[in-house]
Amino acid sequence: MRGIKKQDLPSKPCVTCGRPFTWRKSLAKTWDEVKYCSDACRRYKQSGGKPPSTKRNLA
Repeated sequence: MRGIKKQDLPSKPCVTCGRPFTWRKSLAKTWDEVKYCSDACRRYKQSGGKPPSTKRNLA
C-alpha cells in the first residue's frame, strides 16, 4: 500500500467558523499560513459582512 491515508492527514480549525479542515495537496506549499477553510470564510473575515453558514443544505 502506498501514500497516506486521509485520516492521517494533518488538520486545523478555521479561524472564522471553527470548522476543521484537512491538508490538501493544493495547500502543501502554504499550509502553515492557511487560516480559513473556504473562500467564504476568508471573505467574511476581510469584509466583516454576513458570516458564512455553518449548516449545509441537505435538500
